[in-house]
Amino acid sequence: MKGTVLNIAFAASLVAGAAAQPHHHGHHHHKKNSPAEKREVETTYLPATVTKYMLGDEEVGAGDAKAGLDKGLYIVVGETTPTYTPPPAPVVTSTSSKEDAVFIQKVTTSSSSTTSSSSSAAPTTTSSAAAAASSSVDVSSGGGIDADFPDGKVKCSEFPEKYGAVPLDWLNLGGWSGLQFTPNYNFGDLSISFIETGVAGMAKKKGFYSYACPEGYVKSQWPKAQGSTLQSVGGLLCNADGYLELTRPSSKKLCEKGIGGISIQNKMSKNVAVCRTDYPGIEAMVIPVDSQPGSSRALANIDSADYYHWDGKPTTLQYYINQPGVSVEDGCVWDCATNHDECGNWAPTILGVGKAADGNTYISLFPNTPTSSAKPKMNIEITGDVSIPCYFKNGQYAVGNAGCTTTIPTGGSAVITFSSA
Repeated sequence: MKGTVLNIAFAASLVAGAAAQPHHHGHHHHKKNSPAEKREVETTYLPATVTKYMLGDEEVGAGDAKAGLDKGLYIVVGETTPTYTPPPAPVVTSTSSKEDAVFIQKVTTSSSSTTSSSSSAAPTTTSSAAAAASSSVDVSSGGGIDADFPDGKVKCSEFPEKYGAVPLDWLNLGGWSGLQFTPNYNFGDLSISFIETGVAGMAKKKGFYSYACPEGYVKSQWPKAQGSTLQSVGGLLCNADGYLELTRPSSKKLCEKGIGGISIQNKMSKNVAVCRTDYPGIEAMVIPVDSQPGSSRALANIDSADYYHWDGKPTTLQYYINQPGVSVEDGCVWDCATNHDECGNWAPTILGVGKAADGNTYISLFPNTPTSSAKPKMNIEITGDVSIPCYFKNGQYAVGNAGCTTTIPTGGSAVITFSSA
């Protein structure tokens, strides 16, 4: 069930003759007063606050309010700081400073699946008024991959292809690469404990709608809140009003260009479906690069420090490489309908890429063990400005059975070549 959110305010006034501990934004504890210290040379008078807790127009007892804060039932979401002019010693003055107001949020739920966070301002909420306003905004034309996405103006039933997202129709998810339904999620939550993965045919619900981007690009949207058991969550938010919202305010566009430097060349007569995991998101290998015979295709690469972090750690991109001749519709899925043991989640080999803090892009080629025992039915070789040879040739990896890793420096490039065995 959804949590009921109420606002409760601290109304505080200054009282002379006592000292207060300083109040910090975001703390979950109400103020505690301590006696003013008396010195031999002089007496120092410091401001204190007497705090009254208000829920609407009714006063809440200090004991009940403190208990609620200590138990996490209330969270601070804002405050104002009073001005104070110290009285001339040793005269004690009457109360004359401005009021201090501290606002907290009270959350009551019967089956909450999220942990709420505090902030210094009232939390952002979605309202039907915002959705209604969308009727006066023309979003029909779009603007391409470089256009800002109109936050809260596009219906969840409309796949945002006009803003650069690439539909994956073979997944039967309305073009989306993954759906994560989170009915109890609200902006400001620290984590999400109830996540339902959407499958073909399910009715659309409130949650996160992930998407693919063109080759060489990566998606830019994921919420700060992630799964409470470390599941990754990504995409736009389909809100309770049925409209799509940005989840990463620092990026107004749906797709961002990777840092480049890596390409794929296919010298065979068959295509190779290279499938990146939808990450953060459902983590299935559904984001396609269709390496056609004789073609050269860009492979997305990221600066790991500036991209998605999992559990506080930087991440890289992972590509599942299918056997030659497998289409992206057949291979860029979790569970293949044909040749199950050698494609999709059971593809024979994986390619990992990402730029590290030392400035080098690391490129790894390794077997998909223990998930799959299949071996590529082709040669795969990484060439260019590489630090060491890395390949799969004639049934063997360059270094050993565990695969190999090479690097290219900043500004360098590498080509991953598919050729017949």
